[in-house]
Amino acid sequence: MGYGDDLLITAFAAKIKKKYPERQIVIGIAKKNIAYHSPIYNNNPNIADCRNLDNSKPIHIIDYHQFNRPYIDYKNSTFTRQAFRKFKAIPGEIYFTKEEKINGKKIISQAIDFWKKKNDHNYKSIIFLETSSTKVDDPQFNFKHLNKDWGHKNWSTLVDKIKNDYLVVQIVHEKTKKIHGIFHTDKMDFRTACATLNETDFFVGPEGGFGHVAAALKKRAVIYFGGWNSPDDLSYDFHQHIFYKHPLSPCGQMKKICSHCNEARDSISVELFFEHIKKLE
Repeated sequence: MGYGDDLLITAFAAKIKKKYPERQIVIGIAKKNIAYHSPIYNNNPNIADCRNLDNSKPIHIIDYHQFNRPYIDYKNSTFTRQAFRKFKAIPGEIYFTKEEKINGKKIISQAIDFWKKKNDHNYKSIIFLETSSTKVDDPQFNFKHLNKDWGHKNWSTLVDKIKNDYLVVQIVHEKTKKIHGIFHTDKMDFRTACATLNETDFFVGPEGGFGHVAAALKKRAVIYFGGWNSPDDLSYDFHQHIFYKHPLSPCGQMKKICSHCNEARDSISVELFFEHIKKLE
């Protein structure tokens, strides 16, 4: 389970809670009567903490897990390739604590100070940038995320093109390859990163968790889909999507480095990405 998947279900949970306000809504595997917790659900008034339920109140399990995703075509998926079905995502919900909001504002304040020391002009917008997944070394999902990646060279070239006009805040985690000349956050937990994104103007990065966070926060975004998956399968109307249109797209290759995804990486130019960013000004 990824945080993006956790966010996707929150909008549905809100509808269920509105219909059945007396129920404790949890997320899990219904036939096994198992629920799981995610940091995404913290403070959410529509989702109960499955670790601390009230046995005197009814419990409603939403059947949502690795083997039940609305955008995956399980019938046509194989061990090596993930197949997709058309799905229109609804922005989810994330609820911050007061402290998380303060920390997000503090980080952006530091980023603005960084800009002022380097520049004698104002920035156009603040961009929250993520360039790589935390799962690139994961034994189960590493090929998937390597195929979805636009490539460090491309991201670096794009940043060189925009860093004098935009305040770029690169989120840092244990797998981040830092790009020179822009503001880098300290390593932080996911929720603090989300609170930081909330203080920016828009998100730029690969399709994944932070794209769904941006949607939940009603932030515009430029999302790299490449050729692995498609905006038809998992996207939001108010985001810009960069997709490699090709007979093999979306390929969904899970178990090896994909030559088609390499072609996507080479074919999607920095200039094309830049044009999408300018549309958000």
